[in-house]
Formats: sequence, C-alpha cells, structure tokens
Amino acid sequence: MIKQISIFLENKSGRLVKVTKVLEEAKINIRGLSIADTSDFGILRLIVDQPEKALSTLKEYGIMATVTEVIAVEVPDKPGGLAGILACLNDAGINIEYLYSFIDKPAHNAIIMIRVEKIADALKTLKNNNIPIVSGKKIYSY
Repeated sequence: MIKQISIFLENKSGRLVKVTKVLEEAKINIRGLSIADTSDFGILRLIVDQPEKALSTLKEYGIMATVTEVIAVEVPDKPGGLAGILACLNDAGINIEYLYSFIDKPAHNAIIMIRVEKIADALKTLKNNNIPIVSGKKIYSY
C-alpha cells in the first residue's frame, strides 16, 4: 500500500504555494498529486518520497494534513487496460472512492492510485486476478 498525504486547503491565493514551499524546504519530493476543489476549499492529495516526514512537517507549519492508504496498480498500455481492473473490483463488490494516475517511468505504463473502502479485499481481488500491484518502496523511489 501507498501512504498518501491529504491536505485540506482553503481556496485562497497562495495556499498551494505554501504547501509546496514547505515540502521543498524539508527536501521532500512530490511524486504524484491530485487536487479536487469547490468554490471554498480543495483537497490536495500527494504521493511523496517521505510521507511520514511530510506529514509531521506540514503539521508543524499549521497545515491540516492526514495520511490515507491507497493502492497503486500497473495498468497495461492498451485500450481497456483500466476497464478490466475496474471491472474486477466492481465484480467483487468493492467501491472505488477516487483514483488518479501516476506515470511509471521505466515501463511507460500508467500507474493508477486507487482509494477503496475495503483495502484488504481489494488487494486480494487484484492479486487473484494477476493485476500488478506496485509497492510503496517503488513509488517513493521514483
């Protein structure tokens, strides 16, 4: 599993810059990100090379952050690659809360970060269907 940092941000000028500057000063590298927003606030989701250090550093600066576990899967670079993975999870009754992509540099395949309610069941389903799960160690080292 991958440790993702989720950050609540007011939708005001400079908030995203502050987060990235805090991480830069702590020498924490961002590997992947997603942001969802409304008119008032946003949720920034980050994959970083040092998730524990990122969490403590952000909190030291008064930035509201939490750790969430996500699953990283390698998606074949062909039409239907993602559809097949999502169908396996759906057939097992596993609800996907959200997902976003991450590029696998060496293999040129996409890696998809998936947040599900039943993480243990999802991992078992993915393994049983021979879907490559990418380790945190690999993701953090990109």
